[in-house]
Amino acid sequence: MRSFITVLTLAAMIAVPAATAPAEAQRQRVERPAGYPRSYDSLIADARAEGTVRIYANADKAEMVPVVSAFRRAFPGIRVLYADLGSAELYRRYTAEVRAKQYSADIVWSSAMDQQVKLINDGYAQQYASPEKPALPEAAVWKNMGFGVTAEPIGVVYNRKLVPAALVPQSHRQLEQLLRKRRAAFMGKVATFDPARSNVGYLYLSQDFQITRDTRGLVEAMAATRPVLMTHTEEMLQGVASGKLAMAYNVIGSYALERARRDPNIGVVFPRDYTIVTSRIAFISREARHPAAARLFLDFLLSRAGQAQLARHSLWPVRSDVPASHRLPAGQARPVRVGPQLLVNLDRLTRARFLRDWNAILASGQNIR
Repeated sequence: MRSFITVLTLAAMIAVPAATAPAEAQRQRVERPAGYPRSYDSLIADARAEGTVRIYANADKAEMVPVVSAFRRAFPGIRVLYADLGSAELYRRYTAEVRAKQYSADIVWSSAMDQQVKLINDGYAQQYASPEKPALPEAAVWKNMGFGVTAEPIGVVYNRKLVPAALVPQSHRQLEQLLRKRRAAFMGKVATFDPARSNVGYLYLSQDFQITRDTRGLVEAMAATRPVLMTHTEEMLQGVASGKLAMAYNVIGSYALERARRDPNIGVVFPRDYTIVTSRIAFISREARHPAAARLFLDFLLSRAGQAQLARHSLWPVRSDVPASHRLPAGQARPVRVGPQLLVNLDRLTRARFLRDWNAILASGQNIR
């Protein structure tokens, strides 16, 4: 029930008064985006005839209100129903509705990259050659089905009062050394995602291990501090801001920077040796009841106008031709590619082996005196 209410509430929040001009005049005011083929006029007409697009996503609805409002200004007459769901709930709800042949999302958009790729691989998505594809990084598009819309770095958050500037680690190696040398000071004061309960936490940590074997040493150093395992970025940020935590590892950096702008207690650092960059993947449902409106909205998200709206808030744009307040150097950023390699994370034996090793490391840390 909570999710359904969220859909209706956001729809009401972003409602734009209906125009009183005749329908023909309304159609004339809707301009095809510059550079798009003439055939796009038919797509716009079909989308306005459908009149609605329904989106399941886990981007905070407050972040999306200005994006949706900008879309409706560009394409009046199309109602947007946006459900702000957790990644696990989104996956369960969408798949259950499709299997039951119930009305479900037209667009599915989530930061759980591996789950999104699985849905696409299992046949839940439809192909669409977006006119915006040439402007996107090659690693952000898979099979003309999955589209990476954002580029969000994963960083380290720290409490400025508890971690002096001179001690702030600038690399994964420095973080490991800090935790080993000052283990007593950080005992019970370090947080990270629990990979057993958080899909994104599992994704981030597994990417760490794929990038370098040195990750094991860092995890061992973290385990020795008896870390606090969490499932949401917000609770980590709150813990660091309050001083209950000194540091949090593998935090969604875009959210952290947004919080740091409002809270002087929070500092954010992106490791210079490498910084994982993830993307919220969107696809159009194979069973979309409003396929034209879904294509229109997806194109807007990927357009310079839509990406600029995202860049004004905490969702970093995937396009390099859109001004953004923050950019990582190319040599530092390690984008997670949208593609089938992410399916490895969902293999039951692989996951079980990974979590078994993770639990063994945590257990060994408990025994360190």
